[in-house]
Amino acid sequence: MVNEKLIQRYKDLFGDGWKIIQKMELRQSIRVNTLKMADDKQLISRLEKEGAKFSKVPFLPHGYYVDSSRFSLGAAPEYLFGYYYIQEAASQLPALILNPDKKDIVLDMAAAPGGKLTQLAELMENQGVLIGLEKMKHRIPSLRNSIERLGVSNSVIYNLDALDVSSLGLKFDKILLDAPCSGNFLVDNTWFDKRTVEQFKDRSELQKSLLKAASSVLKEGGTLVYSTCSMEPEENEFVVDWVIENLDLKIEKINPEKIDIGESASANINGKSLNKDVSCCLRIWPHKTKTQPFFIAKFRK
Repeated sequence: MVNEKLIQRYKDLFGDGWKIIQKMELRQSIRVNTLKMADDKQLISRLEKEGAKFSKVPFLPHGYYVDSSRFSLGAAPEYLFGYYYIQEAASQLPALILNPDKKDIVLDMAAAPGGKLTQLAELMENQGVLIGLEKMKHRIPSLRNSIERLGVSNSVIYNLDALDVSSLGLKFDKILLDAPCSGNFLVDNTWFDKRTVEQFKDRSELQKSLLKAASSVLKEGGTLVYSTCSMEPEENEFVVDWVIENLDLKIEKINPEKIDIGESASANINGKSLNKDVSCCLRIWPHKTKTQPFFIAKFRK
């Protein structure tokens, strides 16, 4: 049964923007895999000759919107060879904001299905050490497939609950926590049938626990990026407010002007005043960006 209270919550949140969101269809996008393709133009030209059309995603270095295609991009030889990865445009931002170096020891706390982990490997030029954690054993084969297909050679995957990451006995220079979240109704047609505000609050407790675990294995001076594709303040601004007050992490400003998408988060939301530094986070609202929503926070220890 559709949760009418949630629908009203979004009508109040978005105002006139709600009409835009209701008509939105997310554009498919791809990320060129620089581990196998040194030249984006070469791949895009090749695919266009086969019957696809693309336009550059303005805020991504190797991202392209799929304007049309006469064939399935998930079955093309170029996809199977690992020349590109099908990945929604906004979801390519967290790895870019983490910006790992090729000498770093990096942790992806929720690695499956592999989009962000393989992107991290690209940014690291297949060097350094990249550790990926996946709690659900049945998701590991698809993760391994992505790693092998895209030519990633600097990663090690553990079937491990990220809450137990300290059991590895490692410290990390960079950590990405693309946290388990409530998702959003743009990518799930049944979202309103199964979500409640109480679930958002429960999910936020898990996210806080994961952030605490991440902080415990982050090196001094290390960087942690926290992201969700949820629009819920309970899982985003309120979580960051808790981090500022309870963990040994300093928030860093994400500048929307430099990224060329999104806007600064608000420290006053749902009638509650939060720590002013919450405004350092990045909010991506779908009706303004024509992407799925995202929330991204960057911390340094």
